[in-house]
Order: sequence, then C-alpha cells, then structure tokens
Amino acid sequence: MSDHSLYDALRHIADSYGLIAMMAVFVVLVAWPFRPGARDRNDEAANMIFKDENDG
Repeated sequence: MSDHSLYDALRHIADSYGLIAMMAVFVVLVAWPFRPGARDRNDEAANMIFKDENDG
C-alpha cells in the first residue's frame, strides 16, 4: 500500500465518519441542558447573578 493510497483512505474516513462524529458531538452538546435532571442546575446558573455574597 503506497503512501498516497493510505492518505486517500484516511481522507475518505475523515470526510465521511469525521463529519458524522462532529454532528453527533454537536447534537449531544445542544441537547445536554435540556435533559430531565438538569433543571435544578440550570435554574441555579440562571439566578446566580442575582445572589448576594451573603446569601446562602
């Protein structure tokens, strides 16, 4: 197997499966805040700027 055909094979894998992998990571990162168990942490993060240093 020559270097050129190895390059072509790796490029083909990166072009097809790399795009699928990046899309999967994107979908997971976008959906992560909307998972059912995240409501409390999202509310805490949203209201963090309104807390005073002395609040508990």
